[in-house]
Amino acid sequence: MAKDKDTSSGRKLAKGDKVAWRSHGSETEGTVERKITKRAKAGGRTVAASPEEPQYEVRSDTSGRKAVHKPSALKKKRGRT
Repeated sequence: MAKDKDTSSGRKLAKGDKVAWRSHGSETEGTVERKITKRAKAGGRTVAASPEEPQYEVRSDTSGRKAVHKPSALKKKRGRT
């Protein structure tokens, strides 16, 4: 059964949303680039995502690098770019 919420805070995510996640002991902020709902290469690795368990490709505001995270690892910030 698919969940109605995407993030640990229970809010849906969309392209352009500002999010934060824990990385190496500190909080990193960035922007959602895309929602991944099938097996794909993203963020330098193969991601085993599905419509029931999507993952999100995000771009760090600090480094500009892309990463992929499960919705539970992301916290939606206020505002959109």
